[in-house]
Amino acid sequence: MGHNRDVSEVPVIDLSGLDDPARTATIAAEIDRACRDTGFFSVVGHEVPAELRRRVESLAREFFELPEVDKARIAMPLGGRAWRGWFPLGGELTSGVPDGKEGVYFGQELGADDARVAAGVPLHGANLFPDHPAGMREAVLEYMAAVTEVGRRVLRGVALGLGLDADWFERNLTAEPLVLFRIFRYPPMPPEAETWGVGEHTDYGLLTILGHDGSGGLEVRSTDGWMSVTADPDAFVVNIGDMLERMTGGAYRSTPHRVRNTGAAPRLSFPLFLDPDWDAEVLPVPSFDGPGVDDAATRWDGRNVHEWSGTYGDYLLAKVGKVFPDLHARVVDDC
Repeated sequence: MGHNRDVSEVPVIDLSGLDDPARTATIAAEIDRACRDTGFFSVVGHEVPAELRRRVESLAREFFELPEVDKARIAMPLGGRAWRGWFPLGGELTSGVPDGKEGVYFGQELGADDARVAAGVPLHGANLFPDHPAGMREAVLEYMAAVTEVGRRVLRGVALGLGLDADWFERNLTAEPLVLFRIFRYPPMPPEAETWGVGEHTDYGLLTILGHDGSGGLEVRSTDGWMSVTADPDAFVVNIGDMLERMTGGAYRSTPHRVRNTGAAPRLSFPLFLDPDWDAEVLPVPSFDGPGVDDAATRWDGRNVHEWSGTYGDYLLAKVGKVFPDLHARVVDDC
């Protein structure tokens, strides 16, 4: 995979150290090392209230227990170009294979008067929230705001680790970031199953900040094969996406990962994606101003992320079109 050294576990980083001038450089160096070695790390000291996390988890469980006819009242096709709403088990594809999960897509809550919505920019618009359970709208939006701030703090650490100003990403790439949030439910699967909750893949943007219910099942591809990520319900798992790999010429790796729930109960996960501005052209950071290493032969999708050019929105649309091809054809290709 091209990591700098062998690793057997995902490191744990205390984000509270970023706010302590005496520890800032040390924490930034830890983040930099994790991005180079595994592309994954867990964060504690994130300041997201435990009560908020438990509330979102409880509401999610209640929603997924509803009959499908009720969940379908916020089905994704009803979200149109905003790409929001519920999809059933098997309704999302990875590498053309249906995933063993169901889920709900959310994003920034944008009204019709927003310039991007008025212009018909895909993946921008209003969310679809269910009438039941009550309070889901408020909890989800509060959670998204809190976890987005975690992502911004991590990006400040990433910038410092790269030798840049702490606000470099905010000034150059995330002034108006695309923030997407998912809630996934993975039913139990036997270890010998040939299918996965979600198969091997990488994430597309800058950072993924993953909350979960404490159940295991997440695996990360390392130099020695697949390793399991410790399921600490009080920590967030952070991983970097394709754009950070591209921006650092491959020094940071967008590491493949996959999920299979082999526990006895359904597994809930809550990934939030903090991505570049939709119209941003994603270029190398100043300290990595050169061509990236072509690793298409070893990537899960057989693509070289360094040879792509265009805006982040272009890149993302090409990717999500493979995840939901029918929906893409209806709400993007036909418009």
